[in-house]
Amino acid sequence: MTLLEKPSQLPMVIGDALKRAFPQLRVGNHHDFSDTGDKTGILISVERNGPGVRSLAGRKAHALSVSLKATVVSGSTPFDACDLASRLMDLALDNRWGLPPEQCDLPTAIVAAPSVLSSAETDYDTWIVSFTQTFYLGLSLLKDPAGMPPSTDLCVGGCERAANVTPLPTQSHGKSGSVKGICRC
Repeated sequence: MTLLEKPSQLPMVIGDALKRAFPQLRVGNHHDFSDTGDKTGILISVERNGPGVRSLAGRKAHALSVSLKATVVSGSTPFDACDLASRLMDLALDNRWGLPPEQCDLPTAIVAAPSVLSSAETDYDTWIVSFTQTFYLGLSLLKDPAGMPPSTDLCVGGCERAANVTPLPTQSHGKSGSVKGICRC
């Protein structure tokens, strides 16, 4: 996927990466696990979506809280789910899920814990790996992603602080020499 345009695309991107890493396990969202009594596998959920700081290129940022619920077969070797959760943590630690850095920061606040059943007991066959990851959606809003708009956008003529003006050659701004330079004020 080359360009994320909405947060709902994130679970699909993560799911594709998890399917490649764990081909023997069922990976999916709540729809993939609702029709069957068998809950073994990795369930991907987006728990929260909050605003993030825009990227340098002007893209809108969404800080998404993601949960990966790892469930092993009941009666498995003790702490198999813990081991699976550890492998998920290792995978998520430095993963952008195949997206470019301009669209995706590395995950933060990664944590794994056993699931709590509806009662006070703990389900050690199910562990949940949670993390927050910021995604930058849509196209770049700036003409120059480095943060400096093209010189024709900042041309000034007669800045009162001559020391703050960088001279421009006539051909760079196309204004027949009427513009003296770019003000750095």
